Amino acid sequence: MKVQPLDDRVLVKPVEEEQQSSSIIIPDTAKEKPIVGEVKAVGTDEEIQKLIKVGDRVIFGKYAGEEIKLEGEKHLIISRSDLLGKIE
Repeated sequence: MKVQPLDDRVLVKPVEEEQQSSSIIIPDTAKEKPIVGEVKAVGTDEEIQKLIKVGDRVIFGKYAGEEIKLEGEKHLIISRSDLLGKIE
């Protein structure tokens, strides 16, 4: 199944962040850090198409977007206003 986001939304697949070695261990429940995801599709809005491309990695908040399942995997449809940044 293929999903095309509308307007200023993007379809993002969250990715696991690499574990970094550290002397302090913080349980996942205590962390409130942004999530990184890979853009799978970009909406029809011209402004978002100038900023974000398929394959880009973006940063967004833990509760951003609407969760959907595509081919058994978690994806999110996120509005431009919920995107915090793009990883260059």
